[in-house]
Amino acid sequence: MKKKYELIMEHIQDKVASNELTQGQRLPAIRTMSKQFSCNKSTVIRAYKELEMNHKIYAIPKSGYYLVEQHPLNNHHHGPIDFSQVLPDHRLLPYKEFNHCINRAVEVYKSDLFSYSDAAGLPSLRKVLVKHFSEYQIFALEDNIMITSGAQQALSILTKMPFPNDRRLIAVEQPTYRLIHRMAELNGYKLLGINRDHNGLDLNELERVFKEDDVKFFYTIPRLHNPLGSSYTEKDKKRIIELANKYDVYIVEDDYLVDLDTNKKNMPLYYHDLYNRVIYVKSFSKAFMPGIRIGAVILQEKMKGTFLAYKKCEDLSTSVLAQGALEIFIKSGMYKRHIQKAQKDYKKKMDILRLYLRSIDTSNVECIVPETGFFVWIKVSKRIKMSLLSSKLREKNIYISPGEEFFIDKMEQMNSFRLCISHLSHEEIKRGIEELFGEIQNFSQ
Repeated sequence: MKKKYELIMEHIQDKVASNELTQGQRLPAIRTMSKQFSCNKSTVIRAYKELEMNHKIYAIPKSGYYLVEQHPLNNHHHGPIDFSQVLPDHRLLPYKEFNHCINRAVEVYKSDLFSYSDAAGLPSLRKVLVKHFSEYQIFALEDNIMITSGAQQALSILTKMPFPNDRRLIAVEQPTYRLIHRMAELNGYKLLGINRDHNGLDLNELERVFKEDDVKFFYTIPRLHNPLGSSYTEKDKKRIIELANKYDVYIVEDDYLVDLDTNKKNMPLYYHDLYNRVIYVKSFSKAFMPGIRIGAVILQEKMKGTFLAYKKCEDLSTSVLAQGALEIFIKSGMYKRHIQKAQKDYKKKMDILRLYLRSIDTSNVECIVPETGFFVWIKVSKRIKMSLLSSKLREKNIYISPGEEFFIDKMEQMNSFRLCISHLSHEEIKRGIEELFGEIQNFSQ
């Protein structure tokens, strides 16, 4: 015999099937359902929580539960599979909840929408971020946090502005986020590469570069690296900071996927910084909502004035509406609930990918698959020409990111490529991997 909460779940699903409940519509109140089914409110809450965990409904605090909008299914058998595109899964994005926050932000900040706000960011949001960051073991003062139009703006300003060490060269990992290459090039800065693989960074090479070259800062992605997907050990993080302090080099830490990291012992570089060397950059786009274009940077005290001067020349101030909505989203607890769901979903995708790889022939191929995140790094035999492999895959509507795109010298690592699985369904991942490795084996014969 079915339990009461299961009957309530069926009742809701029947209403959806018969169109008595439509997309975005509010579900019956808990008290109403409790009376209808002659049960405790806790039974109704359990039913609604089960539906919420299955992404059938969503909750808005002090408002109720609502039916999730159903997106049309993609044709998995004929549509392209794009492993090169870096986007969060649209099925996880909290459209309705965030829309509620935007509407609330219009009410709260209506007087600020028609004037320029503080270039450093809304004071109320910066105050909220002090507590938010502390939950990630990132402890900062409100005055040292500045809000930017995406993490990309923060990186752009840091690349352009002078640093206290008055130097001109930028050190980066090889491979690394390719946009940093373009930023440095446009701003007339030379890049120096330090080799990194899934085992970590070449620390001897890092020390040589810090010692012999005029390095302004070292740009690094310590956790869930793009494109490798791997993370540094805590020992290596401490050593990087020690070397930076020894040779008067600053570190720009790009922690773009911190929200998805399920390893609580995996600390940011900023946590280990005893010498005021780390500038911490956080994105609210990749794991949350790309269109919001909100980022944050934690600056060292002596850099605040220079950074703010450069930011004012770029946009005067970041969108008040977007900042206000994000503030409400975090304070309400919606952000934390969204991230908890996202962590489970992205980790499951990596688990499924790992399972698929065990079931197919991966001989002569090295696959670096992290516990979670967006990226997988694949190395194939040097006998395989990446240009030919990429071309053959494109004929099958499958797209990858060749490894050369992530290196300063594009002739390096021609036998590697990156896969991004974040926005793909389980079925698309499975079909894409089967096609991909089928082609690799054809080239290997």
